[in-house]
Amino acid sequence: MDIFLNILIGIVEEGLMYALLALGMYITYSLLDFPDLSVDGTFPLGAVLTGVLIMHGVNPWLCLIISFAVGMIAGTITGILNVKLNIIPLLCGIIMYTAMLSVNLVIIRKGTDGMAIASFFNEETIFNSGIASVIPQSVGGFYLRTAIISLIIVVICKILMDLYLKTKSGLLLRATGDNERYTSMLGCNPGTVKILGLALGNGFAAVAGSVIAQNKGSADQQMGVGMVVLGLASVIIGLSVFKNVKFMKGTTMVILGSLLYKASYQIVLELGLPTEFNNLLKAVIFLIALILGGTQITSLIKSFTSKNGKEKANA
Repeated sequence: MDIFLNILIGIVEEGLMYALLALGMYITYSLLDFPDLSVDGTFPLGAVLTGVLIMHGVNPWLCLIISFAVGMIAGTITGILNVKLNIIPLLCGIIMYTAMLSVNLVIIRKGTDGMAIASFFNEETIFNSGIASVIPQSVGGFYLRTAIISLIIVVICKILMDLYLKTKSGLLLRATGDNERYTSMLGCNPGTVKILGLALGNGFAAVAGSVIAQNKGSADQQMGVGMVVLGLASVIIGLSVFKNVKFMKGTTMVILGSLLYKASYQIVLELGLPTEFNNLLKAVIFLIALILGGTQITSLIKSFTSKNGKEKANA
């Protein structure tokens, strides 16, 4: 029983941390219909930047804000490539991801005097300082502090996102994803709205990287491998499984989707799957998620293809 509870706590911890990434990809993939691959670069950006900053004495909670801001800058560049230079979304993401490989490497090498990994195991993090210091480290013999802190951060981000989506800017973001021409008819520039959405999405991805790095006590640029698959699978699972729950908001669905993704992944690992098959397992879970959300993915692809065709025709 204790083993089961420890596994469950681990699933909740990681699922909540990666839910921050899922929230960001909910904006880009679900609301904007924009296949943004740059999160594979902005996720480790938040991680390595946080690692370097903590090693140099910066407050770990401040690192979350800095990571969000820097992630937004990266997302803004992705948006500019698409909106101003008319580069198709997939290539925008590939270009940014490729560029971030060098940026992240420079940050980590400069910040650690040539090391390939930023290690800060003995430094203060969000899980052992500030509000975390007043939360019991364990309850009933189970270590719950990490899960509680992760839950607090996710709930705050969800509430802020829900509030934003109710504003005029948030409604325009939704409208732009559905019909850019309608946004133009309202007298707003859909390109500007798209850039803002990509900035927010990548900001959340960078925060996710920051939180996970602080949980691990280290960071490197390889942390971003597979984040697009993980985040998108969480979004698809959440929106597919809970699509008939009318009272549930999309942000709640993707958070629960992240928990379900981590649960399914952990269950298979507990069956004794060799570690060299981990990436294959992620691909299989993603495939199942695509099948579950087949209708939604098909409509997204059709919408995306239609938009590109119209853009090229107008050009």
